[in-house]
Amino acid sequence: MPERRIWTDAADQTIRRMRGDGATWAAIAAVLGLSRNTIIERGRRLCAAGGPSQAARPKPPPEDDPNRPPLPAGHPRSWGLLTRGTILEGAAFVPLAAPGREDER
Repeated sequence: MPERRIWTDAADQTIRRMRGDGATWAAIAAVLGLSRNTIIERGRRLCAAGGPSQAARPKPPPEDDPNRPPLPAGHPRSWGLLTRGTILEGAAFVPLAAPGREDER
């Protein structure tokens, strides 16, 4: 079992101050020389508010826009979904009207 950590007022103040200034848990951990998880747990016990601003984080792109136009035939996204796990996986899409393609009648 790991040894019990004795927290000092200085360490607690550092956690509160840095978190209030918008520092990440990882940055605080690097300053104090402790693991990120140790700092997160102590910060929660101290009710250390703050952290990185939500506005500073880029908004993730939407998974799929239901109002987007359809993808063209052979688009890498749709072609990859159709051929995954088949013998055609990794093969390039060749349109029926491609030059040099013989009529298969």
